[in-house]
Parts: sequence; structure tokens; C-alpha cells
Amino acid sequence: MSAVKIVITGGPCAGKTTGMSWIQHHLEHFGYKVLFVPETATELISGGVAPWTCGTNLDYQKCQLRLQKEKEEIFEMAAETMDRDKLIIVCDRGFMDNKAYMTDEEFEEAAAFIGKNPVELRDSYDAVFHLVTAAKGAEEFYTKANNGARYETVEQAAALDDKLIAAWTGHPHLRVIDNSTDFEDKLKRLVNEIIMFLGEPDPVEIERKYLIEYPDLAALDADPMCRKVEIVQTYLKAPEGEEYRVRRRGENGHYTYYETVKSTGGGIKRLQLERRLDEEHYLDLLDEADPECMPVEKTRYYLTYEKQYFEIDVYPFWKDKAIVEIELSSEDQEVIFPPQLKMIREVTGEKEFKNASLARRR
Repeated sequence: MSAVKIVITGGPCAGKTTGMSWIQHHLEHFGYKVLFVPETATELISGGVAPWTCGTNLDYQKCQLRLQKEKEEIFEMAAETMDRDKLIIVCDRGFMDNKAYMTDEEFEEAAAFIGKNPVELRDSYDAVFHLVTAAKGAEEFYTKANNGARYETVEQAAALDDKLIAAWTGHPHLRVIDNSTDFEDKLKRLVNEIIMFLGEPDPVEIERKYLIEYPDLAALDADPMCRKVEIVQTYLKAPEGEEYRVRRRGENGHYTYYETVKSTGGGIKRLQLERRLDEEHYLDLLDEADPECMPVEKTRYYLTYEKQYFEIDVYPFWKDKAIVEIELSSEDQEVIFPPQLKMIREVTGEKEFKNASLARRR
């Protein structure tokens, strides 16, 4: 059984080190074997390999990406030998953290250096959890004393935190854990988000859906906290009471593939199981497409706003409206709606706005 692979990222002095011990303790309670991939940048910088010691910053970033790739591959290889049903690889930072220190063109060059593209690198993880730096909302606790590789001032740390969130924006499962509570509760929220993602005790999806006016696409494209992804969603033949679909998502000709099974009960909670596919398996499953449904093509804009992660779906057959979804940690979580989006009304649970219903349009 393949291991789940997640990233714990965040701004400087965000609590990642302590968070790792919390993750291990709580996930082992649920029966998981937890493997940790150490932070590559700290290893390199502490060993004398740094942006300011290499020929150029890009030279350094290529070194870091290559080492990150090899470390993750070794952990994945080791995981394949372990006879455990519940196995998770936790990466202390991932590939996209490097993007915060480079231009888009430099990152593409660095990715190509290790034989990858930016979409492959971003979506190689099953989920990403970002801890906000103490420099944003808990400034009195910001320190450089506990990490010899940390050099940022409070102002620099806050700016870097935003760049890191922007770098990961576009991933299908990104969660941002802020400093709205004390540190202990911050780590509890981190662990709870991971447990909910893993489906313990049940893989339940909690989401709200809104109908909005057609958004300003140029403004979304220009927003550094927004990322555009092209999606094709195909519904397969499924038993009564279930949705069975496959999805291709990506950009610039680079794609990742997923298979999802959902219960179709109404309301805000829905049972959901999802796994990643390779391209060959995805193409094979297309042969099982439901003949009553058309593939749903849409452009999805992932927008991070007030530490919330919104999914804005724009369909080619609508010119006056679009759909916004947000996954929640609890049913009573407050949703702070982005001001640039003009809500018409909430449509959570309304069948006509489900993708499965849109697929049956003629």
C-alpha cells in the first residue's frame, strides 16, 4: 500500500519543529507509522552550502531540489518495504518552498534540472499544511535563536510567509494554520486538519458552495495569492447512491490525475475517498465513463484569502455566473468571503449546482 505523503511548511518561527512531535504522537495513536523527511535547506545551510556560498542563488536552488528529490525517493522506497496499512511520510518543507526564493522562470529551470515540471512538483504531495510565522500575529514570540539557518527579520519573515503561501496556492489540498489562538491550540488545529484529511475516524468532506457573479478573471490572474488550474472531470458508471469520477488537473500541458468516490447524500457533510492515478490508469478508466454524462471542463482559480482556501470554478457554458467552494474544518466555521467576489447566494446541497448535475446538461 502506498504511503500518504504530506508537507508541513510555513514561515520562519511558525512552530514546525514542535508540530512534528505533535504529529507523531497523535498519528501513532491512530495506528500510523510516521516517517519524517528532514528540512533540506537547514541541512545544506548548516553544512556550508547556501545561496550566498554557491555561485548563484539558482545554483544553490538546483542543489536543494536535487537533494530534496533524492531524500523523498529514498523514504518512499523504504516505505514500500514496510508491512503497514497506515503509513504516512511527513516532509519538513517541500519542493514549492524553493519557489518563494526564485522567479517563475528560475523555478522552471531548476525543476527541469531534476527532470520535473512545476505542476509535478507541487502535486506530488497529497496535502500541504502551512503554519503561519509568529511574525504575523504573534510577534513577541518570533526568534532566530532556535534555528541556526534562520536569518530573517520580523518584516522579512512576514513577507516570506506570504510568498510561501502563494507558491503552494494551486495545490488541491492546502490548509493555512494562523496565530488566532495560543501556540498549543495552533498545534491542535494543525493535528486536527491532518486527522480530518486522513479520514480518521471517517473520511468526511465538509464544504460550503456559493453562486457568484462572473468574476474579474484578469484581476484573479494578477493576484499573487491566486493560481489558475484547468480541470476535466469525467463521471463513471456507479452504483445508486454513489458518485464515481476521475479528474485531470494541471496547467501549461502538465497534469496530475485523481479518482474520487463520494456518497451523494445531501447537506454539508459527504463521505469522500480519493486516490492519485497515473496517466495510463486514468485513460483506462475513461472507458467506463457514464454515457449519460458529458465531461465537465472548467477553469479553477485557487484563492487564499484571510487564511482560507477558496476554489472558484468558471465554466465555459456560463458567462454571467460561477461557483465558489470552500472546505471547512467544522460545520460552524465562519466563512470570510473575499470582497472581490460578488455572492449571489449560498447553494450548498442544491442538486442543480453539483458537477454531477452539470455533467448531464444537454
